[in-house]
Amino acid sequence: MNLRTGQGIDFHRLEKGLKLWLGGLLIPSEKGCIAHSDGDVLLHAICDAILGAAALGDIGHHFPDTSPEFKNIDSKILLRRTSDIIKAKGYTIVNVDSTVCLEKPKISAFIPEMRTTIAGILETSPDNISIKATTAEKMGFIGREEGVVAIASVLLK
Repeated sequence: MNLRTGQGIDFHRLEKGLKLWLGGLLIPSEKGCIAHSDGDVLLHAICDAILGAAALGDIGHHFPDTSPEFKNIDSKILLRRTSDIIKAKGYTIVNVDSTVCLEKPKISAFIPEMRTTIAGILETSPDNISIKATTAEKMGFIGREEGVVAIASVLLK
């Protein structure tokens, strides 16, 4: 069996009055991500991890933020297209492990639905999707509620 690992990371600044999309869900929040797309850092990190595992570049290569085609695009579409790209190369996803680092709002209650949403897009079981949440303990740009980070790792076969 040919196994390949990949990692992905994404950062976005937060601003009042914007929508906060995480894991394909609209999360109630005073602040949302400044982005060319919908700014879903978790889905973007997963896309990068998948593409990296297959040695196919990164999300910016496949879906450039300079393209009007991707302006305000739903990141679930980007994840679906990423999945299609690796399936065309003969890969399937074994599992995804990810972490979101965000001071506020608390997102743990949304994680089960995020797992189900992501699993549906990737055509796998929610048991193969891990999402963890943490804060920065009030340190740095995350602690000051200026931004959000997501990290993901993926195993392909």
